[in-house]
Amino acid sequence: MDDDSVMDSTGEGRVDGNAVGGMLAMVFGHEMTAAPGRCAHCGTINEMGAMHVYMRGPGVVVRCPACGEVVLRVVEAATATFLDARGVAFVRIERESA
Repeated sequence: MDDDSVMDSTGEGRVDGNAVGGMLAMVFGHEMTAAPGRCAHCGTINEMGAMHVYMRGPGVVVRCPACGEVVLRVVEAATATFLDARGVAFVRIERESA
């Protein structure tokens, strides 16, 4: 277990959303760790950096820290990146100032 990990009650390694900041920036084209998102399950709004992230499977699973439901799934394959965002009601991405 690396220093950024904590053990949850099921014994799985968990990190915060900052650990996947680079991957989210690649997918969305913006820095995303400070972007607020609303959980589609419980309605709680959290910054993406505050989400609970599990990286030990074939992809990345991002869960709401309030209710534990899946918000995002990201799988990077050889030819494409797959994003399942059905667990997020919205993510607010600020526009850059001109």
